Amino acid sequence: MESSAVLGLDFGGTKIAAAVCDADDGGLLGTTIISAAADLGAAANLVRAIDTGRELLGRVAAGRTLAAVGVSTFGIPGVDGIALAPAIDGWADLAIARDLSKAFDGVPVRVATDVKAAARVESERGSLAGCDPAIYLNLGTGLAVAIVAGGTVIEGRNGASGEIGYNLRGRADVGRALADRIPLEEVVSGGALLSAARETAPELDSAAAVFAGAAGHPALGRLLDEFLTELAFHLVNLTIAVDPQRIAVGGGMVRSWDIISPRLRAALDAAVPYPPELVPAAYPYDAPLIGALALGVEAARERLGATAAPTYSDNPSPQQPGHVPAPVKKGLRG
Repeated sequence: MESSAVLGLDFGGTKIAAAVCDADDGGLLGTTIISAAADLGAAANLVRAIDTGRELLGRVAAGRTLAAVGVSTFGIPGVDGIALAPAIDGWADLAIARDLSKAFDGVPVRVATDVKAAARVESERGSLAGCDPAIYLNLGTGLAVAIVAGGTVIEGRNGASGEIGYNLRGRADVGRALADRIPLEEVVSGGALLSAARETAPELDSAAAVFAGAAGHPALGRLLDEFLTELAFHLVNLTIAVDPQRIAVGGGMVRSWDIISPRLRAALDAAVPYPPELVPAAYPYDAPLIGALALGVEAARERLGATAAPTYSDNPSPQQPGHVPAPVKKGLRG
């Protein structure tokens, strides 16, 4: 039987990650990452992703048939567009599954929101395996969660369950439209933290640098304290509502886990009637890409009539791409 491959694509606001695996056993064949260029718009970035996927397939899967494509993306993907995804102009208008299928000779394409794809990976074979219910908290350039119940990631009626970046920050926000208030993600996210920190220390280039520099810089220390306090406030309220067995945290800010973890742990222990476990995600930077591959393998198995369950690579990206959605106008994550 001819061997086949699956292509996984993970679209973020600042990067596009691609991976190729064997369609039968999920064995990783290769990965690559390119930067997203928001100034070029959606169509140009999709073309860049297609070219990157083709190059990777030609390099690591020459002679194999492409069986399917799996995609994780910022925003809420639908048939004719992607909602809540303004980080790249025009992304909301992409029929991404249809466009990618056309670009790759009609193969099936499956698409999911990046944080939900990551939560599924953590639930099936990561830090949330066997935990019910559970919360996956993504701390990247943007902010979102996914709730797992009964072994299933809750989508919500419109696919927007867990979009806590839209949370109200105080009583004064009640009744105000999004355009008339400051939503949570514009204050509590890696992008927001870095932006605020640069007003005091313009040389900083990442949220991790803010965490690292706060101890010796009073202004940064105060900023970080406010950031962690507000994050803990919202996580505590969500935890009380869900009553999870475990919370797993993924995203780029997990690199500063030694600072984040004690603050969240103390807040949960103080306020939650039954405090859950709090752990870093098993795949803190790669889960959306692993999730994209898993979606593709499922589609390939259905197309090829396979019966054996695949096993996915534990480390699809040696460079450990982060989930980096960015807060922008109208929608938050991207």
